[in-house]
Amino acid sequence: MKKRLAAGLLAGAMALSMTACGSSKSQGDANSAKNMKVAMVTDSGDITDQSFNQTTYETCKKWAEQNGAGFNYYKPERDSDEARNASVDQAVADGATVVVLPGYMFAATIVEQSKTYPDVKFIALDVGAGDICEKGVGEGYDGDPTHYNVADYYNKDNVYCCTYKEEISGYMAGYAAVKLGYKHLGFLGGMSVPAVVRFGYGYVQGADAAANELGIANDVQLEYVYGGQFYGDADITAYMDTWYGTKGVEAVFACGGGIYTSAVEAAKKTGGKVIGTDTDQAPVIGKDMTITSAMKGLKVTVEDVLTGIKDGKWSDYAGKIDKLGVVSEKPEENFVGLPIDGTQWGDGFTKDDYNNLVKKIYNKEITISDDISAMPKTAIKVNEYGSIK
Repeated sequence: MKKRLAAGLLAGAMALSMTACGSSKSQGDANSAKNMKVAMVTDSGDITDQSFNQTTYETCKKWAEQNGAGFNYYKPERDSDEARNASVDQAVADGATVVVLPGYMFAATIVEQSKTYPDVKFIALDVGAGDICEKGVGEGYDGDPTHYNVADYYNKDNVYCCTYKEEISGYMAGYAAVKLGYKHLGFLGGMSVPAVVRFGYGYVQGADAAANELGIANDVQLEYVYGGQFYGDADITAYMDTWYGTKGVEAVFACGGGIYTSAVEAAKKTGGKVIGTDTDQAPVIGKDMTITSAMKGLKVTVEDVLTGIKDGKWSDYAGKIDKLGVVSEKPEENFVGLPIDGTQWGDGFTKDDYNNLVKKIYNKEITISDDISAMPKTAIKVNEYGSIK
């Protein structure tokens, strides 16, 4: 499963070319695709968030167009489990045979709707066993999914789930920033949910590792805060103004949906830099302003699973909860990483340096903790501020 998905990963942002979707198909495959009706439901954001929702939407839409399948997307009327479930109800009523759900917020939907619609296939991105158990068990859940049988809480037969090792790409981003000469960093997370925290704690570990290698740990510091939401606004922009304008922060890793807009707005006033998340955000943030982006392989995951369904291979996916990360020494074959085109390479951190970093991670010469119970211990100074809201 992982090796098949890995072929060509991140190549869109790192020169990705999924030629399989454009290759010639047998009549049987074509007929199978034409019988598919794909639906995508947004979480709390929308399809213009330049992040999770937009990447998933654009990938589903393009795949459907290339393969002759039906496609539609649905935006819930409000940010609630009930509204997301209602959107799934509408999608199924409209004839959807496959529903793609981007983000941990859909755990309740998986718990409730997978049993309601056993003939519909669900692709749940960034939904893990812990998310399902939290919603399935409800009050009294102890926070450890290994204490429960996750299959008790949803219909495994029609659901594929995957999560990503965000701590790895977060580490790469922090490591690259310090190697490129930035000594005063910031982390602006959306909400302190597991995926965002893994990004942040990985970022801290990477910055600390690079500072130690360079012998400048005493000279590097990192400001750390959550916005309390997945979008930017005037209050968060004002907070970022203080970081860039008063504290002297040089670069902020803005992690979580549209919250990057506040970091970008503040950075423009001082000539500061931003690190993107989930996808290569240099095109929207601005290539000169973007140091790099900590990426997930959303595009190739969606393409692979939809193609698997088309080809009658759903059994390869059903019931799996994959955790996708580094599976090769070659950056383009991994599920997490940095973009080749969207990174500001320099003498301190070159493409060769990046390749070597990936090899060390793959060969376990570098270990990156995914523990999110407490801030990693570091030699650099990390200032935690909790949540803005």
